[in-house]
Amino acid sequence: MAATIFDHNLEKNPANYAPLTPLSFLERAAYVYPQRVSVIHGGERYTWGETYARCRRLASALAKRGIGIGETVAAMLPNTPPMYEAHFGVAMAGAVLNTLNTRLDAEAIAFMLEHGEARLLIADLEFSPTIEAALKLVKRRITVVDAEDAQFSGGKRLGELTYEQLLAEGDPQFAWRWPPDEWEAISLNYTSGTTGNPKGVVYHHRGAYLNGVGNILVWGMPHHSVYLWTLPMFHCNGWCFPWTMAANAGTNICLRKVEAAAIFELIKEHRITHYCGAPIVHQTLINAPDELKRGIQHQVSGLVAAAAPPASMIEGMQQMGFNITHVYGLTEVYGPATESSTPGPLYLAHGRDDF
Repeated sequence: MAATIFDHNLEKNPANYAPLTPLSFLERAAYVYPQRVSVIHGGERYTWGETYARCRRLASALAKRGIGIGETVAAMLPNTPPMYEAHFGVAMAGAVLNTLNTRLDAEAIAFMLEHGEARLLIADLEFSPTIEAALKLVKRRITVVDAEDAQFSGGKRLGELTYEQLLAEGDPQFAWRWPPDEWEAISLNYTSGTTGNPKGVVYHHRGAYLNGVGNILVWGMPHHSVYLWTLPMFHCNGWCFPWTMAANAGTNICLRKVEAAAIFELIKEHRITHYCGAPIVHQTLINAPDELKRGIQHQVSGLVAAAAPPASMIEGMQQMGFNITHVYGLTEVYGPATESSTPGPLYLAHGRDDF
């Protein structure tokens, strides 16, 4: 093909092109809204400025330990601040985050740690029995970091240091690495597939960026939404919502365990606007005692995934005043890939019912 006038003196340069990365969402949120609350977990409360500094500390600490481009950091964590921060801090060092399904047995976890070539593992004490058994099956040496949480008592220390001690090693002003190529890996997820060992799925910075923004566009999320973490962040990186909430400059409300009483309490306390979950999560809310549901005076929106929800579920959520949207996706496509939309009044006015 012959060159055109648009092929001359219009090369990419830092002034007109930057590789897409969801890490930019956090940088912007911290710069524009440094004092807005980013993450709440029980008595813990962080601003976007503080979350940015903590993520940079994590990246710096990893870099000091020689962990960088293309190397894997695994996380066996519930929906707590360390899990949220790992979605940014690991990639800021150029490394790849492998979030482990906390419901799997030691054999499956060991396979993932070995296959994914994890160099460091951040693990919550609740899962220490599984992790201890898994590490005995792994042939490679993995540095273990214990994530302690005031909302959990028990478990066994397996690591050489705690997560907070790891952050203390890092620099809050660390000059983190913007990927030169948006095709670089940002995370590694595993899906069970239908046969054999779990199958690895690699997400890149471009896909994470686009899906993070897509969640806002498709769901119509207003700026500064308040998101409740009923969906595990280990599942397709929480359907990319860790990155979505940074782009939205909203507030993440952490949740260790899905229980109806805790969910309704948090919805009322923090005026939760959005949450996601499998059908069983929504059914749990529908079946909850009526006294738990009283006192919600604002609109709550939820995404329900998997097969189309039965009419009874949709009706049950509507009776609670919740707005439910059905989506479907796969680990291989960053979580939700399709949405069941309600036709707007323009199409209805013209007699269109095929949208």
